[in-house]
Amino acid sequence: MKITHVSLTLFAWDDIPPTSYHASSKQEGGSSALGLLRIGTESGLEGHAFLGSAMHTAVNDGPGLIRFLKPVLMGKNALDREAINAALWPWSRIVTTRAIGAIDVALWDLAGKAAGMPIHRLLGTTRHSIPAYASSARLPSIEAYAEEAAQFKANGWAGYKIHPPQHPPLDIKVCEAVRKSVGDDYNIMLDSTWAYDFPSAMKVGRAAEALGFLWYEDPLHDQDITNYVKLRQKLDIPIMATEYPCTGLESYAPWIMMQATDYLRGDVAVKGGITTLMKTAHLAEAFRMNYEVHHGGNSLNNVANLHVCCAIRNTTFFEVLLPDGAHKYGLVQDLAPDAQGLIHAPTAPGLGAQIDFELIARKQIAVLE
Repeated sequence: MKITHVSLTLFAWDDIPPTSYHASSKQEGGSSALGLLRIGTESGLEGHAFLGSAMHTAVNDGPGLIRFLKPVLMGKNALDREAINAALWPWSRIVTTRAIGAIDVALWDLAGKAAGMPIHRLLGTTRHSIPAYASSARLPSIEAYAEEAAQFKANGWAGYKIHPPQHPPLDIKVCEAVRKSVGDDYNIMLDSTWAYDFPSAMKVGRAAEALGFLWYEDPLHDQDITNYVKLRQKLDIPIMATEYPCTGLESYAPWIMMQATDYLRGDVAVKGGITTLMKTAHLAEAFRMNYEVHHGGNSLNNVANLHVCCAIRNTTFFEVLLPDGAHKYGLVQDLAPDAQGLIHAPTAPGLGAQIDFELIARKQIAVLE
């Protein structure tokens, strides 16, 4: 299983709708580029991953992957994932964590194909389906949130998460309207994406707590760990942090040791692949903490996330970030909940997703080798 080939095919992603989840980062819509990573071996087997998203073009991350990480891979045994993972992480001073994550996903895809089984089987399957929740964009009105939440409840989805306007009094009104629209027994969550200072986080958190929200996600800056400690001490609603910054396993240690969050968070793109997610999920399990998997930024990353969700016991839902047009691209058939709101585990070897190679050929920008 010696690695003999590494390349990244950049392909265009057009007609992306304008989308925003927090005030400081708005996707204006238009075009981006994804990268199809191919890692080939002397046996003829090939592992795949997607690099990039609507907001993070692979044109930026791809050259570093090829220039600095490809030489680390060439000639290695593709099944030596742990050794390769250890060799890649020192390069995070130069390349992005997303590049490391793409390589790790492609190596797991190769391993699954070599074994003739889906990745979740290699990891150790704990479930074959998981409930999906809808995760909103920032919407133009209170009514828009309430209507969208009610629609997803009617469609059988397990829950609805609010990315609010990020003005605390208005955010509370959005939370109240959504709770009223779906009733008292439906799962709703709030993800404020680092919008508040501590006093505002307290006010909004108390409101979400009174409304019976399932969790309160990222209310403070992603590195404001001292105020997260205070917030968790004063609120009963579960706090969820650690989605960012883009770092690996060790970044979670202070959050656990300082008891700054109730749940841990991550995905294969921002945390460096399936390997890191599995280690982190097991770390969380040792402390009786949930590990809630974040949206992966592109379609194939979400498939990789799904394999992890089906292999760990301490996660609850599968996140589907809205709108679809800003997140789903490059597969023949993308992930979608069934009539009961469940996402089902892949059954084909490796990632088990059918990549749309014809689309990639039509939209090809360049091949980096």
